[in-house]
Amino acid sequence: MSKQVKPHILIVDDDRQIRTMLARFLGEHAMRVTQAGDGEQMFKALETGRFDVIVLDVMMPGDDGFTLCRKLRSSNTIPLILLTARNSETDRIVGLELGADDYVTKPFNPRELLARIRALLRRVNGNMQAVERLASAVYQFAGWTLDTSRRSLISPDGALTDLTTGEFDLLVAFVEHPQRVLNRDQLLDLARGRVSLAFDRSIDVQVSRLRRKIELDPNAPALIKTVRNGGYFFTATVAAITAAVTP
Repeated sequence: MSKQVKPHILIVDDDRQIRTMLARFLGEHAMRVTQAGDGEQMFKALETGRFDVIVLDVMMPGDDGFTLCRKLRSSNTIPLILLTARNSETDRIVGLELGADDYVTKPFNPRELLARIRALLRRVNGNMQAVERLASAVYQFAGWTLDTSRRSLISPDGALTDLTTGEFDLLVAFVEHPQRVLNRDQLLDLARGRVSLAFDRSIDVQVSRLRRKIELDPNAPALIKTVRNGGYFFTATVAAITAAVTP
């Protein structure tokens, strides 16, 4: 029997004491940890390592966590948890807008961070397993092609469009339930439950981000319509274009 691969976590924080504490704690819970003290070290680690989750501190000298989050999302979709001493809904929304998957505030209990990392890993791994069981793995809508098994989105002009984990989950929920009103709770459930982001604005932020990637005019969306006091409505006609897959 093959040995189970431990999740690899990248901790990015300028506080060496916090990095060391988290590395020891996560290591005791069957995780591999790489440490980085700033953005330069983080990108150097990403050049040579494969990571399952990044835990990124916001308040750092030089490029702060928000800036690094923006740079990260320009090139990859690794699940990302922001770690910060600032506890305001505005900061959480900014983090989501930039592509973070979760947000933990200092001071924090390491067990809470562990639980959130595990929840994020379950969500990503669960999505991959669910994708393998989909009867139709490729969808077309309004010229776009979404391949759920490869987790890729191709634009009408043939360009690959990067999606974060949250954006991908949300788009799958829409293409699987087109032309019907979905409220925020339904979208949270269909998008595999962003349980750690319990405030109402999380879905709104993800919809806004997704619109910027698939709408001709995000300010006048034609594909994802807002239904007042109802939720959202995916207007496109969706076609499944692959044969059924036998579980």
